[in-house]
Amino acid sequence: MNQLKYCPKCGNQSLLWDGEKKWSCGQCDYTLYHNCAGAVAVVIRCGDEIFLTKRNQNPSIGKLDLSGGFVDPKESAEETCRRELKEELNLDIDTKKLKYLTSAPNVYHYKDIDYNTLDLFYEYEVDEKFVPELEKKEVSDFIWIKKEVINLEDIAFESQKNFFKTY
Repeated sequence: MNQLKYCPKCGNQSLLWDGEKKWSCGQCDYTLYHNCAGAVAVVIRCGDEIFLTKRNQNPSIGKLDLSGGFVDPKESAEETCRRELKEELNLDIDTKKLKYLTSAPNVYHYKDIDYNTLDLFYEYEVDEKFVPELEKKEVSDFIWIKKEVINLEDIAFESQKNFFKTY
């Protein structure tokens, strides 16, 4: 997080990272907060199987992941679920059928910056398994799998590993 050195207010090379959540300028008393970003993860379930994707980009390229992503400004978590499932899988969902499960902190390491996230987990039940149209830039493959046979070492993110321990 030490890449940011120049204050956006006064322009001096005086920004200091506190090691947790903010940069401060010693010259003009400016503070830049690095707050948590909201993110969603959707457990698509059909009977006793769940749908997982295989990541096609870093971080954790090649690892298994729940569909989802970052909440955009002025967007609800449920709207994010709908948008991300449409973008990644070309899947249209009824947000009224989303069931909120839990939340968990996570760190999303991207291009030498650690983004602290609050991952919101939702469940979406479908009547039958489907074959999605994958957005190949983000997702290289998918599987339907029983939750009890998931190898946690194959999961991309710590928050999801922890989630699957109790789901």
